[in-house]
Amino acid sequence: MANHKSALKRIRSNETKRLRNRYQHKTTRNAMKKLREMTDKKEAEKLFPEVVAMLDKLAKRNIIHDNKAANLKSKLAKHVASL
Repeated sequence: MANHKSALKRIRSNETKRLRNRYQHKTTRNAMKKLREMTDKKEAEKLFPEVVAMLDKLAKRNIIHDNKAANLKSKLAKHVASL
C-alpha cells in the first residue's frame, strides 16, 4: 500500500480519470455502433459530425491513438457515403 500522501492522492485521481475515460470511450463506441446500424442517409449524415467530434476528443486526450481515430473516421465516412 502507498506510504505517501501524494501517492494516495495519485491513486484516487487515477481512478477518477480511469472511470471518466472508460465512460467517454464506451459512449463513443455506442455512437459508432448506432451510426453503422443506420439505414437512413439523412440521419446518418446528421449524426456523423457528432461521432467524429467524439473520436477527435478521445484522440486529443490520448484515450485512443490519433491514427486509430483517423481510421475509424475514414471507415464511418465510407459507410455514410455508401448509404
